[in-house]
Amino acid sequence: MTEHAATEGPRTPGSHQLVLVTGPSGAGRSTAINALEDLGYEVIDNLPLSLVPRLVEGAPVGPIALGLDIRNRDFNATSLIELIDRLTRNPDTALDVVYVDCSTDELVHRYNQTRRRHPLGEAPEEAIASEIDLLAPVRVRADVLIDTTAMSPHDLKAEIGRWFGRASAAPMSVQIQSFSYKRGAPRGVDMIFDCRFLSNPHWVPGLREKDGRDADVVAHISADPRFEEFFRRVSDLVLFLLPAQLDEGKAHLTIGFGCTGGQHRSVALAEMLGNLLAQRGWPVSKRHRELERRVVERHPTQAG
Repeated sequence: MTEHAATEGPRTPGSHQLVLVTGPSGAGRSTAINALEDLGYEVIDNLPLSLVPRLVEGAPVGPIALGLDIRNRDFNATSLIELIDRLTRNPDTALDVVYVDCSTDELVHRYNQTRRRHPLGEAPEEAIASEIDLLAPVRVRADVLIDTTAMSPHDLKAEIGRWFGRASAAPMSVQIQSFSYKRGAPRGVDMIFDCRFLSNPHWVPGLREKDGRDADVVAHISADPRFEEFFRRVSDLVLFLLPAQLDEGKAHLTIGFGCTGGQHRSVALAEMLGNLLAQRGWPVSKRHRELERRVVERHPTQAG
């Protein structure tokens, strides 16, 4: 359930667009903060309340989201309400206060599941009740109230996107990497495709010292009778999955192509897929791990 105190959607941005996110521990405040970061907000979590006015007066270059909760060393409801009043009176600041709420029973259930210690240090039931009482005056002042009792993290991210997504916000970014299986697959890759079955330019004397960005190398790999169907199937799969991953709330997706040396086949496939996705409007970056390593080994000063 979501409520808004005044209008449907955040207020019209002023010179400084600022979102304050608070709510009881365990309700999903961190998830909301992460969702705002994915939307292009500069995120600062648990900044002392006394420093917030100084931050706003420092003429930020873009929208800012601040996470505020009882872990702040100078946090109390009265000080936060005074801060909200001060920022609201500032004509150069477009302020939205987001309160991420949750039922007491569900909060107790979440703490019992995770076995995490509540910031107030008491037994979960007592600590949750104390925190809710402490935050009650702030809850009343919220512009956007999101009840996460029946929400999954994905639901909460989608709700934050509905309120604060900007038309100019970039869609999910895609990074495509090439690598050598000899040095192991890179960490953090979401999908990996093995290219080692394709014809290897390494065994062609005129191509051995070139890499997968060279037209002759690409022509050699493309001549493999298995190449066309392989690339078509990979492209179709990726183009099918990208919108689904975006709907799931992912902000970044990494795709890897591996071959024996990480110089020819994986580089060529990474370049081809990257160019195809860029033509379809996806923000794409490409990285060739082994080629970068070669540059560092040959020219360590320049690479640094």
